[in-house]
Amino acid sequence: MTPDGRIERGRATREQLLAAARDAFGEHGYEATSVAEILEAAGVTRGSLYHHFATKEALFDAVLDREMQALAEVVRDAAVAQGDAADALRVGSVTWLRAVADPAIQRIVLIDAPAVVGWPRWRELDEQYTLGGTKAALRALVDVGRLEAGETDALAHMILAAVGEAAMMIARAPDPAAALPQAEAAVTTLLQRVVGAPSRAASG
Repeated sequence: MTPDGRIERGRATREQLLAAARDAFGEHGYEATSVAEILEAAGVTRGSLYHHFATKEALFDAVLDREMQALAEVVRDAAVAQGDAADALRVGSVTWLRAVADPAIQRIVLIDAPAVVGWPRWRELDEQYTLGGTKAALRALVDVGRLEAGETDALAHMILAAVGEAAMMIARAPDPAAALPQAEAAVTTLLQRVVGAPSRAASG
């Protein structure tokens, strides 16, 4: 096999492992998922797994990173479609809440992540993928005189924390489907108090 062929085969194996692990972690959780289960679903050997990921935790970290990146892309696409920075912030926050209401994403990103990879790593990924967009929306509001210039960094962290707590409330609720609109309404109210009411175009 040529070097290029080996590289492509390695990439394909890595993708198979990530896809199988994502399904297993999302359905059963980290602790209840065995390496053997992932290997069987991926159709690869144990040696192939440890060639790409040193430990089960490292595999989970890679799955988590990919999930959080995908979430950030969904949020960004929803936010940039808005014509007003306050609308972008509100729509982006609500879009994130709706995405993490998915039980598999909920389990990986909200429930298991802090315990498996540790709080600092979880926060690092959260800030890497979501903090920048939040700060950008707030800076845009500063530019039009709707916020004080010195408030953006602290407010960005506070908004992320509030939306994250709303997501955890959904995850822990006896009826998550019923809790979602309540959380959306609460986040919308909070953001209205901070940055003003949404425009008519984004008030649906």
